[in-house]
Amino acid sequence: MKLGGDARRILVVQALRAFAYGLGSVLIGVTLADLGFSGVQVGLVLGALIAGTAPVTVMLARSGDRIGRRRWYVGLLAVMAVSGSVFALTGSVWLLVLAALTGTVSTEVVESGPFTSLEQAMLPNAAEGHDPTRLFGTYNTVATLAGSLGALAAIATRWVDVDPQRFLLAYPVVAAAAILVAAGLSTRVESQMPEPAAPLRPLEKSRGIVARLSGLFALDSFGGGFVTQAFLAYWFTERWGTSTATLGVVFFAVGLLQAGSFQIAVRLAGRFGLLNTMVFTHLPSNLLLALIPFAPSQRAAIALVLGRFALSQMDVPTRQAYVVAVVDPDERVAAAAYTNMARYVVRPFGPLVAGPIITVSLGAPFVIAGALKSVYDLGLYALFRHVKLPPRRNRLERSALVR
Repeated sequence: MKLGGDARRILVVQALRAFAYGLGSVLIGVTLADLGFSGVQVGLVLGALIAGTAPVTVMLARSGDRIGRRRWYVGLLAVMAVSGSVFALTGSVWLLVLAALTGTVSTEVVESGPFTSLEQAMLPNAAEGHDPTRLFGTYNTVATLAGSLGALAAIATRWVDVDPQRFLLAYPVVAAAAILVAAGLSTRVESQMPEPAAPLRPLEKSRGIVARLSGLFALDSFGGGFVTQAFLAYWFTERWGTSTATLGVVFFAVGLLQAGSFQIAVRLAGRFGLLNTMVFTHLPSNLLLALIPFAPSQRAAIALVLGRFALSQMDVPTRQAYVVAVVDPDERVAAAAYTNMARYVVRPFGPLVAGPIITVSLGAPFVIAGALKSVYDLGLYALFRHVKLPPRRNRLERSALVR
């Protein structure tokens, strides 16, 4: 697939940002520990990192097309530079919380807050006549690989006599480079719909569909919150005494499997449709997730984890493509923002509920998460299997969409 200039620019910005987020996924936690913060203070900062994505995403949903997608993009990158500098230079818990609440500092490489919602709306326009589903697959693959490299780059802190916190200055450096790239985006990434005589709400025709999708995505995100990557590391340590080195190799392998799965998902979507690919790759991954605590050995548990992650992320590019395909082009920013916000709002509650549960049964969160996420899959298929996506502008795009 030959990429146009706008698509290449968005992918470069995504790669730069994902590298910084991958680095931050390691060093932000290390920094909080080195600063000697209490458990409550650590919880405040990490909670703010998650919570900050929701209000900024709402602002984007309400004003993304009115202010302009390119202006929003550059503005978010500028805020990322400032917020990242705060994380690199200060030991004040309150300044860190304020910086985290901007929604631009993340430890998530894929689907990282308001940036993802904005890019999700711009990518179909940037496809320039090509299948946007394939572009979404490439987009998420780039993010995963760049984020994995960023995480590996954190090892450099062991070889240089510099406070690891200062390495977070990668955030403003990356943001500055990304601004230069994003500034070259063309008007094609903006909404192509004519300005109405009277301003409409961000969602009109698609409100019902977006509301149903948001509810289902919230359920999926809540279930996923029971078994975060941090919980997986905790479980392996408690259950099997797994070393940090082994966990590092496992999680790096997880990143590679996810990157490959995005490309496979694109091909499956072209053959079986977006909705079928979303549901019927996600359901088996949930079964593998629920089986992990019953593994008879550490090796078997690792195999189940790898199998689960090889399938579980196939719904990411297909879900992103489905959301922007099922709504009108002028409602893409709002639809992407609101459906993503639904995921961000509920995400912190999974770990909060799982905490007391693991005192009773260490493996219960796996089973609960698998069950909740399966309900999401079945609900999604039941509610949307008869929904016809609107005709697209070209034959290639039509072939990748659910009929």
